[in-house]
Amino acid sequence: MLGWRMAELILGGARCGKSALAEKRARESGLRVVYIATAEAQDAEMTRRIAHHQARRPTDWGLVETSLQLADTLRQHAAPDTCLLVDCLTLWLSNLFFAGRAAAQAEAGDAVDCPLLNAETQSLIDALPGLPGRILLVSNETGWGIVPMQPVSRLFADQQGRLNQRVAAVCERVTLVVAGLPLELK
Repeated sequence: MLGWRMAELILGGARCGKSALAEKRARESGLRVVYIATAEAQDAEMTRRIAHHQARRPTDWGLVETSLQLADTLRQHAAPDTCLLVDCLTLWLSNLFFAGRAAAQAEAGDAVDCPLLNAETQSLIDALPGLPGRILLVSNETGWGIVPMQPVSRLFADQQGRLNQRVAAVCERVTLVVAGLPLELK
């Protein structure tokens, strides 16, 4: 299996089972698993959500936390004998969105310039095709609701949709999860 590589994007709505599917595929890979967490525990609710995810994971899985430089983290930890599970691209995008001031610009009604977001997402797209091993990327599908009323929410939904499209284009496999059921798109 050395030299083997595959990247998969697992999409779905909130509480649809996408993380559980990614965890199942990581366990079944037969590879060493490293969980790459992008969430930041900034309030009690997020702390509970993180604890829930932690409780589900096997204790022998590695853990790397990254909030902004995802591509660099993937490059550092990818190996032919390793499955990297990234949960999730949506929280990572949100981190970039607020760290790079795009959210504040949108809320103020200003033209939005997203150099940090643009650079980091491009770095991810560039990195994915060359990474060894198995890469599982979890992301929310946010495009099925109504167009959000607030400028910051509209901008985020637009950026999430674009990110999902770009990641899907460079992944060998794309799976949509609805009600816990996977539907292979690619």
